[in-house]
Parts: sequence; structure tokens; C-alpha cells
Amino acid sequence: MELEERKISVINSLKKNIQIRGNYSLIYSIFRNLTDNAIAYAGSNIQIYINCFREDENYYYFSFSDTGVGVSPEHLNRLFERFYRVDKGRSRKLGGTGLGLAIVKNAVIIHGGSISAKNSQQGGLEFVFTLAKEK
Repeated sequence: MELEERKISVINSLKKNIQIRGNYSLIYSIFRNLTDNAIAYAGSNIQIYINCFREDENYYYFSFSDTGVGVSPEHLNRLFERFYRVDKGRSRKLGGTGLGLAIVKNAVIIHGGSISAKNSQQGGLEFVFTLAKEK
């Protein structure tokens, strides 16, 4: 498996009883695309952290981060643009289409949430997003 070969570990700290209002396929695509993005671009010998760090009456607050290489600050505000790729030199076979993070952002917005990206203190990227609770 690619995760084992590249020494990538996923630390999932999500609670078992999270109930999100919305479309299962879209919610799944949020977590899947963030995971795929980290695996594709963060490098080897990294950790991926998935956490629900807060909740209030209406929302769950999620953090998705990795300990990879991160991105240059000038790319951060463009990560969610359709077809935008930080590493344009990668072949399409090795890199994605530039749609994964755009899909993530749209799925979060459809579910009444918001998302942001920043370079994390551990290195790598951190995505923070909200999703509406099921009522």
C-alpha cells in the first residue's frame, strides 16, 4: 500500500457520534479529497491529522493537517481555485487535475460551512472547516 511504502500515517481523532446534516457523498468527498491531496503532495514520512476540535449549537469545527512540506505563501489564497496546481511541472499522471480542493470548498459551502488553509506550525498544510450539525 502507498501509505506504508511512503511511511505516511493517518491519525484520526474524530468522535464516533458526529452527525452532520447533508449529502453523504459530498461529505465523504471532503475528507477523501483532503486525504488524497496530502498523500499526493505532502511527501514521505509524514503524519496526517484529522480532528474535530470544537462544536457549538450549530457546527462542528474540523482540522485536517499534515506534517509535509507545505506551500509557498503566495499559493495559499489560490488553493481552492478550479484547475489551480501549485506544482505545474508535475505530469498529469503524477499530479491531479487541480479540482480536488475546489470540490472540497464547494462541498463545504453547500453544507453551510466555510474552509481556510494555512501552513501549519508542524510544517505542512492545515485546513480548518465547519460543517452544520444535524438537527
